[in-house]
Amino acid sequence: MQPILGLIVFVGLAWALSEDRKAVDPKRIAIALVAQVGLAFLMLNVPVVSDAFLSLNKVVGALEEATQQATGFMFGFLAGGGPRPYDVTNPNADFVLAFRVLPLILVVSAISAVLFHWRILPWVIKQLGLALQRAFGISGALAFAAASSIFLGIIESPLVIKPYLDRLSRSELFALMTCGMSTVAGTVMVLYAAVLGPVLPGALGHILAASVISVPAALLFAHLLLPGEDSADEIDFTFERTTHGAMEALINGTLDGIKMCVNIAAIIVVLFAIINLVNMGLGAIPTETPTTLQNILGTGFRPFVWLIGIPWSETAVAGELMGTKTILNEFVAYLGMSQVPAEALSERSRLIMTYAMCGFANLGSLGILVGGLGAIIPDRREEVIQLATRSILSGTLATLTTGAVVALIT
Repeated sequence: MQPILGLIVFVGLAWALSEDRKAVDPKRIAIALVAQVGLAFLMLNVPVVSDAFLSLNKVVGALEEATQQATGFMFGFLAGGGPRPYDVTNPNADFVLAFRVLPLILVVSAISAVLFHWRILPWVIKQLGLALQRAFGISGALAFAAASSIFLGIIESPLVIKPYLDRLSRSELFALMTCGMSTVAGTVMVLYAAVLGPVLPGALGHILAASVISVPAALLFAHLLLPGEDSADEIDFTFERTTHGAMEALINGTLDGIKMCVNIAAIIVVLFAIINLVNMGLGAIPTETPTTLQNILGTGFRPFVWLIGIPWSETAVAGELMGTKTILNEFVAYLGMSQVPAEALSERSRLIMTYAMCGFANLGSLGILVGGLGAIIPDRREEVIQLATRSILSGTLATLTTGAVVALIT
């Protein structure tokens, strides 16, 4: 009953905070919840589909092995290549994040660019967009942007419909932002799967499934919090090819990956430093156990993670992970979960939390969203700023709902 209660509470909370409760369409709520449960059941409980998603873990293994051979050649023993010139006394200290994880982004970014050039990913996005348009009755522009958010980043997916952004209604713009906050980009899926692989079998399949399942939830909570009229545009989208060959796409994808690696590394360093400074200040408060920002947020999230099916005895750990995800980002939260002892978080709870944390709804993404969308549609910059903070709430509720749905059927 926990996840069922969670679904009721999350929907009720969003409705209570709605700008116009009378405009909320019960039909959309029903369609979104049925779509979520149906997709989750199909991806996790139907053997043919679930096995196909779980088999994606082999892709992670192949990419990791190929990348490690390349980084080992470039960075030697620091990246796991060749014998170490010293005895390892602490295995955890032997894993250098910058050399063992971030290079995966370069490889995946380059491969994604080639798949776009070959029209493979655009075809998949188009089919998903048409399905969303028919199921939810939303405009073509919003449907295609929502579908692209499964594979593209929080700024890249709006670029898919750049010519139509100025014509989106306020509610559609908010729905677009919520979709970005409720999913993760394909370029980091492999990265997260590599981190979670040792503690979650078939991690890549689960992360991809989480992004797919969260799209209906994103459209649901966007509608609940900010209902409104949809534009009547019926658009036959075509993806313009911006590269002249696979090699150019490969190079451009690599260069884009470099920017991503630098951004991720810089954000992690700065956010960690700021959080540690805040924690130093909180540490001055005389308490039995050290007070940290993560602990404070974790305490606030305990009832929410209980509502998605986590046993109360494990909610302290799960709540802190959710707090870390919100104040820092999902990558740091996944890193933390991979290091949590088995007795502190059960295998089922790890699975639920993988889905519940799979989204860009955090403070770092807030800055990226405001800066990126504000640059794309400068005339609507103030509107973007007004909606951005609320999109963290809607994105978080969407991924929590996804976690609850997974708990319901597993």
